[in-house]
Amino acid sequence: MTNNYLENFSLKSYNTFGIDVKCRYFIEVESIEKLKSVLEEKISPSIFILGGGSNILFTHDYPGLVIKINIKGKQIEKEEGNHVFVKVHAGESWHEFVLWTIENGWGGLENLSLIPGSCGAAPMQNIGAYGVEIKDVFVRLEALHRESLEVHTFDHEACHFGYRESVFKRDLKDQYIILSIVYRLSSMPRFNTSYGAIEEELEKMGVKEKSLKSVSDAVIAIRQSKLPNPIEIGNSGSFFKNPVIQKSAFDALHQTYPSMPYYKVEEDYKIPAGWLIEQCGWKGKVVGNTGSHAKQALVLVNYGDATGEEVIALARAIQASVKAKFDIEIEMEVNIV
Repeated sequence: MTNNYLENFSLKSYNTFGIDVKCRYFIEVESIEKLKSVLEEKISPSIFILGGGSNILFTHDYPGLVIKINIKGKQIEKEEGNHVFVKVHAGESWHEFVLWTIENGWGGLENLSLIPGSCGAAPMQNIGAYGVEIKDVFVRLEALHRESLEVHTFDHEACHFGYRESVFKRDLKDQYIILSIVYRLSSMPRFNTSYGAIEEELEKMGVKEKSLKSVSDAVIAIRQSKLPNPIEIGNSGSFFKNPVIQKSAFDALHQTYPSMPYYKVEEDYKIPAGWLIEQCGWKGKVVGNTGSHAKQALVLVNYGDATGEEVIALARAIQASVKAKFDIEIEMEVNIV
């Protein structure tokens, strides 16, 4: 065996929920070559790929091998007119990468500031915030096939991006490991500040002329005011997806709840899951060691020694109450392991 594996390794500090579980084997990889070597050794039939650990809820000890992806690097691939094509490797911190693009004057990701996790997980989840999703600037990615160990390229169409999902969460789940991603950013950015409270925050900050940094700072301020820091309170950010409902269902609900917030999505309507959960009385409610956060009902938290099973039980109770009150099913955004 050429690689050094850690055994019965605690994953508590490797998931932002802070769930105290162990894995049978653990290893960090800093290169594609080492990743291939680890996969070739087949130390365990069960393999879990770990990025930043920000969108995962562990419900039990993992009986196999956990591979932490630490492949780093970011660079300009090419410049074309007012656009810059930037390549980033999977192990880079997403927020640090966004700040780097802003420092260089490249627009497109500023609304996605302060989202926790690694760059490799971003396209898998098609992360988004404040009216922007990574699919808006995505060009292509490279991914390693777990069995053949061949590196394949996926363009925008091949990724089948959807709301908080991609082909890697569905048809190709557990078949590929994302290695690097290319984004098309703009050196003459247009600012997207109409979604959420960004304009209000910019006004509060006294910003007269928008910049990449001011928009990013506004997003960071909003997120910090609403979302608990995982270092202080274990959480994975938004636990549920915002449901999208058809016009007929929306019209009936809106008549009953005229103050219900919503966003038009083509012919359908997106309802904030946080509002639905709050209306059901969950916001700020503590259940054992877990609960719905006092400032943002959409965020489930670990107040200390919660187990993954406790969090899941709370999530299911919330889903049931939203279904009973609004006849809307809210889907978990977090990956359950």
